[in-house]
This record gives sequence, structure tokens and C-alpha cells, in this order.
Amino acid sequence: MHTFEDLREIIEQEIASQPYDQRKPDGLFQPISYILRLGGKRVRPTLACIACEMFGGDYKPALEVAMAIETYHNFTLLHDDLMDKSSMRRGKETVHHRWGDNTAILSGDAMTVAAYEHLAKVDSRLLPVLLPLFNRMAMEICQGQQYDMDFERRDFVAEDEYLEMIRLKTAVLLATALKMGAIAGGADIEKADILYRYGIHIGLSFQLEDDLLDVYGDPIILGKKIGDDIACNKKTMLLIKALEIAQGEELNLLRESLLMPDVQCEEKIRAVTGIYNRLGIRPIVEDLIDYHNGLAEKALDELGLDEITTKPLRELIGTLRNRKS
Repeated sequence: MHTFEDLREIIEQEIASQPYDQRKPDGLFQPISYILRLGGKRVRPTLACIACEMFGGDYKPALEVAMAIETYHNFTLLHDDLMDKSSMRRGKETVHHRWGDNTAILSGDAMTVAAYEHLAKVDSRLLPVLLPLFNRMAMEICQGQQYDMDFERRDFVAEDEYLEMIRLKTAVLLATALKMGAIAGGADIEKADILYRYGIHIGLSFQLEDDLLDVYGDPIILGKKIGDDIACNKKTMLLIKALEIAQGEELNLLRESLLMPDVQCEEKIRAVTGIYNRLGIRPIVEDLIDYHNGLAEKALDELGLDEITTKPLRELIGTLRNRKS
């Protein structure tokens, strides 16, 4: 089996070989090439190839699946940045900031078509199985995004509601990449479903880690400002837990801080972060991350495969847990 880094490099080369720079009009395809080449961890397409090798011994049957997954993922980032009015992505200008909102919408639409173009190239015998999985994932991501936007208008979001939102918005993409890759490699549905469950738990862990990094990460490594979630009152697990735990004056201070105007953004970030620190929110969220990582490990145990075969996925748990960006 290839290592995670080996497969990641193969994915990078495949992305670099895509002919978007040669397609016209430039105004439609240059933004697609731009966002795809901004970098990133390529976790999702690499997972599809790893899962394929676990059951088939070769990544190639899942390569177009991986490209479909990565293209669709980057489309969601393009539109997320537009909806969130974000100016930076991985230390570079976002597409809408560089080319304008209309271009971001249209290029994003074209990326969905490109994702399905990749999917159409998989083994025709597998397409009736893989296509519904991809469609379900795509719809669930939209559902998750809508829940996320709905939460912005609500004063209270329960922990289970938040976990369901990030399951839909983030985790199903990781899980589906694994399941589709495994099926491409010849896995039966039972084994593919176990990998899907593993993907859900590392996806939840991944987003919860993102919540922490937005408050406690290094802005240089992240390539964006720290505290954006606090600034816009985003319902992250940190805020949900703080509102649940805070009492008396601390709760009043938290509510007052959330009402601070944009001109007091930096003060607001400092105030809310201070409340998180005093309430011990960070270790609470870290415990929740460890809980889902433990369930991911348990899922791998259920596969009944040898340690060498599952090693890349076991190592990934630790890698994601200790990431800085």
C-alpha cells in the first residue's frame, strides 16, 4: 500500500494536470484552476484512494472518485467563502474577493458539473452504486449549510443540533469519500459502511478541532485571522458550551460581549476568549474530540483487517488531532 503522503502527491499531480487553464472563457475556468491549486491537505480524495487500496490493492479504480470528491469539496469552499464574505482562503484571496460575487457563483456551478464529469469516468458497473452515494452526500452538505445559516439567526442552539449540522456539512464528505473508495476497491457494503462510520467520527472531530483553531490557532499557520467565529457570533461548540456552563455575572458578561458592535471586534474577541479560558471550555471540547476519535478507532477494529492495512487510517486520527491548520 502507498503511504498517505504518496497518495496525496498523486492527487496533487492529478489536480495539476486538469486542463482548466486551456478551457474558455478564461473568466469561468481560471477561478476553478485557482481554487483547486490553492493547496490544502487533500484529506478527502486521499482517503478515497486509501480505502480503495485497503480492499483492492491499487488506488487507480478510485482516482476519478477522488477527483470528483475534491472538485465538489472545493466548490463548497468557494460558495462558503462567498456566503461568509471571507476575504482569505489558505492565505490567499478568495475567489469572490478576487473576481467578484457573480464569477464565484458561476464558477462554483461549473465545478459541480466538473465533479460529475469525473464521476462519470468510473467503472460503469459501479456507477449505479456510487452515483446515489455522491448525490446523497451533495444534498446533505446543502442541508448542513442551511442549518448553519439558520443557526446564525437563533439565540440558542443545542449541542446535538450542532453535531448534526457539522455531520451534514463536514463529516459526510469524509465518510462518503471512504465508502466510495472502498466500493471501488471491491469492498462489500458491510465493510464500506463501517468505513463510512469511521469517516463520520473523524469528520466530527475535524470540525471540532477547527472550532478550537479559530480561537487558539496561529494566524500565520492558518492563513487567516483568529477569532472570526467569535466576531460573527458563530454557533461553534465553544460558544454552545460556554452558554450552557456560564452563570451569573459570567453569563451576563458573555451575553454583553456577543452584542458588541463590529467596531469593537478585537475587544469582543479578547473578552469572549477570556470567558472561554475561565470556564475551561477548551479541554471540554478536546475531550469531545477524543471521544469521537475513540469511536473512529473502534470502527477500524470492527473491520477485522490487519494492522498494516489499517495503519494509514489509524495514523490519520493522530495527525488530524495534532494539526495546526
